[in-house]
Amino acid sequence: MTTDPAAAPPAPAPARRAPAGAAVLREDVTRAIRAAVLEELAAVGFSRMSIEGIARRAGVGKTAVYRRWKSKLHLVLDLVQAFAVDGLPVPATGSLYGDVRALLEVMSHVLRHPVASAVIPDLLVEAARNPEIADAVRGALLDGERRMAEGIVSEAVARGELAPGTDPGRALDLAIGPLYWRQVVIRDEVPAGYLDELAASVVAGLGATAPGRP
Repeated sequence: MTTDPAAAPPAPAPARRAPAGAAVLREDVTRAIRAAVLEELAAVGFSRMSIEGIARRAGVGKTAVYRRWKSKLHLVLDLVQAFAVDGLPVPATGSLYGDVRALLEVMSHVLRHPVASAVIPDLLVEAARNPEIADAVRGALLDGERRMAEGIVSEAVARGELAPGTDPGRALDLAIGPLYWRQVVIRDEVPAGYLDELAASVVAGLGATAPGRP
């Protein structure tokens, strides 16, 4: 009896091997590189920081760094984005004051992170000289905060607490400017009640009134 080749079942495809060796990005190496970046920034600053120096501090070869990031700028921006507020839900407390106070709480926590004091000031200096860095930093730092400010202002307008056309950018300036100055520039502590007072000032500056305040 002759078997029709066309009727024979196809041979099973060979099983794919799981990636190994260089194809796997080990998480412990990634963590070591990120820690080395913070140390290198603290020691020499962004302009003098090098992939070679980072690799040396992390105890890895340069290829391990380049396998993960194509430049030192992308590496640093990755660190910044790791603690940025992008992806967090817009506060929904039911009042403008409550939403602003919640935003300030989040931002105060973010600015206490070592990356804020070790990376952001240096990046801002470089951004003033390099448009590519300026665009990248603006996206990494501001996109999430701007989205939250837009949501807060939009809800406040819908509730009648703010006039239509209120600028979310102004709200963000009023809220984040004082916090950044205190926590990153002069590196002062945030005393008890400071965020409450700042939230009330932001609300008043936008033309609304905080609950329980004249």
